[in-house]
Amino acid sequence: MQSILQTEKLTLAYGDTIVIKELDLVIPKGEITVFIGGNGCGKSTLLRSIARLLKPEGGSVLLDGESIAKLPTKEVARKLAILPQSPDSPEGLSVLQLVRQGRYPYQNWFKQWTEEDEKQVINALAATSLLDLKDRAMDELSGGQRQRAWIAMTLAQNTDIILLDEPTTYLDMTHQIDILDLLYVLNEKEKRTIVMVLHDLNLACRYAHNLVAIRNQQVVAMGKPEDIVNTELVQQVFDMRCVVTVDPIAGTPLCIPYGKGRSVITV
Repeated sequence: MQSILQTEKLTLAYGDTIVIKELDLVIPKGEITVFIGGNGCGKSTLLRSIARLLKPEGGSVLLDGESIAKLPTKEVARKLAILPQSPDSPEGLSVLQLVRQGRYPYQNWFKQWTEEDEKQVINALAATSLLDLKDRAMDELSGGQRQRAWIAMTLAQNTDIILLDEPTTYLDMTHQIDILDLLYVLNEKEKRTIVMVLHDLNLACRYAHNLVAIRNQQVVAMGKPEDIVNTELVQQVFDMRCVVTVDPIAGTPLCIPYGKGRSVITV
């Protein structure tokens, strides 16, 4: 049975600044959910709170109906994995050594490394196409390869829920699609619940089953991309004029922003 993740009256703050206010949110099981919104709107803060990396000012995050703050750390880590934005690995650490860190929640004084641990690590390396690079040092890899290695570590953790904070940051277009395709296939094959923060609205629309649009401390819209993304929402959330049409490849909403690089053609 898959884990259920939700918030109840969740309020988040940095000092006296409220970032998220009294949020009730249920993350759909077995689907891809993407948080969208402008810079500083609270997307990453919300993700960090859901992962128990940030203490709420009020309300709670619930994992399978229990307050995540009260659950033992290893129990949480067996159900939920998070990949923060731009993580750093110790110098000289190999891909294999990094991915093995994902099995930490299953280790204790009485239960050391097992065949199951090794199996999960190999499966994670295979899923991210890193078996041939497993002995390479992390600092020898390209940005896309390093990001795949970090994702492999979260896969080795073998959790129902995977949280990723801007997993495509600093990657070129090819590597962005590679990473998102990997996560999409993982969701399709294993029905893992995936929650991401993405800056690119068009990629969010293409890969997400559900979008959560955030503005001014509140969620202003939740739902399938085709149900909620329109010119009004983009104006409200991003303060940007645009045309919303249909992605000719995916059939999802495609946002074409107005800009000043060329004359705007009236449509």
